[in-house]
Amino acid sequence: MLGWAIAFLVIALIAALFGFGGIATASAGIAQILFFIFIALFVVALIVRAARGAGR
Repeated sequence: MLGWAIAFLVIALIAALFGFGGIATASAGIAQILFFIFIALFVVALIVRAARGAGR
């Protein structure tokens, strides 16, 4: 998922470079949403792993 966020960020930067403001804004928004979803899933995975490790 982090790869998708980076890909959309690159698309946004290239679109902004060529002057496509609408595409750049949309791609940057998608990249930001994917990044925050990735961070949330990462934190959940850390909590689940810690909970499983504490029970052993």
